[in-house]
Amino acid sequence: MGRVGGTPVSPADRADAFMTTELLSRPPNQLLASLPAADYRRLLPNFKTIPLPLKHVLQKPGEPLQRVYFPGGGVICIMHVMTDGQTVEMAAVGNEGLVGISACLGGGLQVAEALVQIPNGSAQALDLDVFQREMDRRGAFRDVIHRYGQAYLASLMQSVACNALHPVEERLARWLLLAHDRMGRQDFRMTQEVLAGMLGVRRSTITLAFNALRRAGLIDHVSKKIVIKNRAGLEMAACECYATVKGHFARLLS
Repeated sequence: MGRVGGTPVSPADRADAFMTTELLSRPPNQLLASLPAADYRRLLPNFKTIPLPLKHVLQKPGEPLQRVYFPGGGVICIMHVMTDGQTVEMAAVGNEGLVGISACLGGGLQVAEALVQIPNGSAQALDLDVFQREMDRRGAFRDVIHRYGQAYLASLMQSVACNALHPVEERLARWLLLAHDRMGRQDFRMTQEVLAGMLGVRRSTITLAFNALRRAGLIDHVSKKIVIKNRAGLEMAACECYATVKGHFARLLS
């Protein structure tokens, strides 16, 4: 145990102090990082650090919205769950956004499940009352959240069209590119079974699409990880939705 000014300091206290210093100097979430320093410092004491392990459920459908989460890494998938247990991904969130966008509409009950599909780092959580109080200030925080909400809505609309019109192989390429953008590295753990659930297709369909991309030399599967081998080629294999959604986020959140 160390000492500060003659007072014992536990390892846990030192870790908390280090975390606070790190978050203050460079928050990993891009929305928080875009805030003016004064606004971010005012909010900092209200954040709770939440780990993001694989398969961790941040929000469940039908439950009251209690917190808003700002991921610092990984990929959280917003899933719609049917009564027979089938699922399909509606959106994915990484360090570019937040989980709990319905808080902008007054909260209420969750309509989708927020599930960690690719773990990496942690999230900063704000209790709903703190989030709404900050929105009511009508300052920089509200502006950033509203612009993110516009980009998020545009991505949802694009996703609906994509799922209805584009082949699975193109949709798979698009999803892998989005994951690659958020993870910032060439490989990440992801099973074909999970990909099938997120894209709303059979496992055999995903296997065919995955093998086609692998034969083209765009991706590989090594040690239970998906490896991006040819980023430029994968962009060419993806549908137009990848570039369209990326353009929305760049325009609204640059």
